Amino acid sequence: MKVAGLNIHPLKSGRANAQTSVSVHPEGFAGDRRFMLVDADGKFITQRELQALAQVEAMHVSGGIHLRMNGQTLTASFDPANRMDVRVWSSDVDAAVAADHANATLSGWFGRPVKLVHIDRAANRFASPEWAGPASPMTFADGYQVLITTSASLADLNVSLIAKGQEPVGMDRFRTNILIDNDEPWEEDLWESVEIGGIAFDLVKPCARCIMTTQDQVTGERIGGNPIQGLADKRMSADRRVPGVLFGWNAVPRGEGTINLGDEMRVVKMREERWPMKVRA
Repeated sequence: MKVAGLNIHPLKSGRANAQTSVSVHPEGFAGDRRFMLVDADGKFITQRELQALAQVEAMHVSGGIHLRMNGQTLTASFDPANRMDVRVWSSDVDAAVAADHANATLSGWFGRPVKLVHIDRAANRFASPEWAGPASPMTFADGYQVLITTSASLADLNVSLIAKGQEPVGMDRFRTNILIDNDEPWEEDLWESVEIGGIAFDLVKPCARCIMTTQDQVTGERIGGNPIQGLADKRMSADRRVPGVLFGWNAVPRGEGTINLGDEMRVVKMREERWPMKVRA
């Protein structure tokens, strides 16, 4: 099994940037989800409520980030002393805030008041110790550092979608970090730990999927096949700790280094049992 795709998402809920090589740190991939939009109260904003975020291309630049949307461009900088408390799900983070002119420009782009924030070196956030272990640092990702998905599971999902008369979907709908090329659908449910490029990744929690998987990742429109419906028949979690349909696994890196497209993936430890799924009558 090999790495068939690597992605970072500089702006949370913005477009993915495909990579040929990534640096891995305890908090995840270098450059992944380091920036985020929030509302006036500091609550995080994603494609779930602001679909147009899918249209934003983002690239790191010295001292900040460069954004592009429908021909409009903006380079935002950050003063480490200009900070605010922001919330991502149940996490509170003391984040750096972009300059006022940048926030005004972005508010104009989206037709609502927003601010751009940065999880810089002075900010701290940690994944759930119940799943990731103690003091496991992370960025603005939803809950964990890295998301791992497989090609065979996507192919199986698309068989289900086609059988329902729907269009197949691409892996971009799932906003993965590491795509593994493999042969057996859903075998990742049995991987407890894998190694890529000499770095161990613990697969700590399956990923429950939301309405964002129904959105085109170029336009933000809710069009095409509906992965939630395609997953419902055999990927509905039977464990109340992670409700909903499941696709992909949240992983925690247990080392640092570099991984590349084409790297071999080796399963280091297998689970004794698969994650329980509901069976439809």
